[in-house]
Amino acid sequence: MIELAGLLLVAQGGGGLMNRLAGLADPSWFVQLHLLAPLWDVVASVALLLSGVALLFAVRARKNRRAEPEIVTSGPHDAEVR
Repeated sequence: MIELAGLLLVAQGGGGLMNRLAGLADPSWFVQLHLLAPLWDVVASVALLLSGVALLFAVRARKNRRAEPEIVTSGPHDAEVR
């Protein structure tokens, strides 16, 4: 579910930013283009894009951290993998 939120933020931010940088007048389905002034919608698009990317990286890091085995050492030559 968190991945879906990250993807939606990336789509809203990236698409809205490309829409404004291309100079299109139609705001299409990008929320920030409907609600904000022209300068602020670019700032909001970048913020949405970066927050979506950060969310996706955080989810990926969390999954990788869970997949790695835990190594427990009780002495200099003893190691267990859990």
